[in-house]
Amino acid sequence: MRGVLETSARLLELLSLLQTPRVWTGADLAERLGVDARTIRRDIDKLRNLGYPVHAVAGAAGYRLGAGTKLPPLLLNDDEAVAVVLGLRTAAGGTITGIEESSLRALTKLEQILPPRLRHRVSALQAATVSMPAGTPAVDPDVLTTIAAVIRDHEQLRFDYRTHDGTEIRRAAEPHRLVHTGRHWYLVGWDVEKNDWRTYRVDRLRPRIPNGPRFTPREAPEVDLTGWVSRGVSTAPYRYQARITLEVSAAVAVDRIPPTVGVIEAIDEGHCLLHTGSNSLDEIAVYTGLFGFGFRVHEPPELIDHLRALAHRVTAAIAPPDDAPGSAEHTS
Repeated sequence: MRGVLETSARLLELLSLLQTPRVWTGADLAERLGVDARTIRRDIDKLRNLGYPVHAVAGAAGYRLGAGTKLPPLLLNDDEAVAVVLGLRTAAGGTITGIEESSLRALTKLEQILPPRLRHRVSALQAATVSMPAGTPAVDPDVLTTIAAVIRDHEQLRFDYRTHDGTEIRRAAEPHRLVHTGRHWYLVGWDVEKNDWRTYRVDRLRPRIPNGPRFTPREAPEVDLTGWVSRGVSTAPYRYQARITLEVSAAVAVDRIPPTVGVIEAIDEGHCLLHTGSNSLDEIAVYTGLFGFGFRVHEPPELIDHLRALAHRVTAAIAPPDDAPGSAEHTS
């Protein structure tokens, strides 16, 4: 009986390893499970007899679990199970339109099979956490999957698009990647009409059917695609583009300033550079002033002049005590 239990436990562990997105050689599996290569071959055959599509990868001389009609059991260690539960709870909060109900159903099923020790960990963490609504438009998951499919198939995406000023336009692009900043989803693609790289907010995008023709993928505009998107959405579209030294480390600034507001560039341990933009000088002045740490504006000149005028008005508004109405020198 003990041998049967050991074999069953080993098969479950083998299946868990094969579920990871990599090719495992027989030697690697044997080392991880503490058995010889012949045992691994026998166990692979047992999994195949149970209906699991374990494929032999000739070029890599290894094994990989393929897609099949029979869904294998989901095998997670403690940390993985907690991460999945917390992820489902976040999704159930409505970050993407339409998946709240599905997330709740999956969450209910998973929490029913969690052992008590994990339920306690999840409950403790959930009780200590307060979620703050993002306050940004949610994205239709069907739009995300449609875009992901045309990226995978290298097909042009035809879509209607609402610009930042509310204008409705029609576009065709060679989609490259989806980028999520934590607040918004963006599509990076080659605009066929503009003949240049562009960034589009996915919540403003409505795909049109059918897709355009297939295309040969282009080299990305930059290796650091997230930085490229951050610069594009935080500075390029605006009338005023500001360069400001912040008197804090880049790590502190990144924690305070979202990537959709500006791009942070480290200078030294106590200073960093903020690149940001806006159509309003007041918006840049007030937003930067509320960060709570020192800063120095380098450009544009209009912002420097605007801050001087604003500082003068604020200083003048703070009247000395002896100039206040009703003070002794103003009474007769």
